[in-house]
Amino acid sequence: MSTIINTPSPADRVVEADSGGWAVAVVILLAVIGAAAYVWTHYAPPQAPNQPQGTNINVTIPDPTANTAPAPAPAPAPAPTKTP
Repeated sequence: MSTIINTPSPADRVVEADSGGWAVAVVILLAVIGAAAYVWTHYAPPQAPNQPQGTNINVTIPDPTANTAPAPAPAPAPAPTKTP
């Protein structure tokens, strides 16, 4: 029978002292999102220009009083019921 004594040196021990890695990742993620928002609001491609004054765009709007829609279909008859 053998007796094994395991006494690692302090250099071999793993110390889990850096538990804030997720916080650093969140801060970096927020910084990237903030930088993207800044770039988008300051350097985004411009929108379509406004039309010059005096531009006439003709649009025909149907008369709202004219009833051109087809009449709705009548409701179906109720199903017959059994009487005891």
